[in-house]
Amino acid sequence: MLETILQETETVVNELLSVAKCKDGAVCVIGCSTSEITGNNPGTNSTPELAQAVFAVIYRILCEKHIYIASQCCEHLNRAIVIERELAEKKGLEIVNVVPQPKAGGSFATATYKNLNDPVVVEKIKADIGIDIGGVLIGMHLKETAVPVPLRQRTIGQARIICARTRPKFIGGMRAVYDESLM
Repeated sequence: MLETILQETETVVNELLSVAKCKDGAVCVIGCSTSEITGNNPGTNSTPELAQAVFAVIYRILCEKHIYIASQCCEHLNRAIVIERELAEKKGLEIVNVVPQPKAGGSFATATYKNLNDPVVVEKIKADIGIDIGGVLIGMHLKETAVPVPLRQRTIGQARIICARTRPKFIGGMRAVYDESLM
């Protein structure tokens, strides 16, 4: 079962990246419920070992593409975000003082915190793309114009997947001309 979950994870990440066409330095927000992956209600079966394995797959692929990971904590930490200090400083984000735990932040955010080079937590970020594993509501951490990305792989384990990319806002009305490469 674990091997299937990891293969599904790899498929989702690669498919999203092929559609989103992110540039180096883009940010990918991940919200992940290991409880949902195992077929349980959110917060009822937090599984640190599964979170670590799923994190490793996602992080490897994102690093290969030079994309930052931003892991969303659960509602017990107000859906705060775990990122590298370098990214927080680059974006001018205020760091908050909390260390995610499986039952206060979630197993995936905990795995991220334990595995980044210099992890910090911030209250919010505006990511370029996102993967919501299990309906954990990542929308608040995407740039304003989020575009749903339907994938062929619709689940990881038992958890439904919702992915998004972002694009610049269209402004100017019917006389405006738009840059097709940004759509």
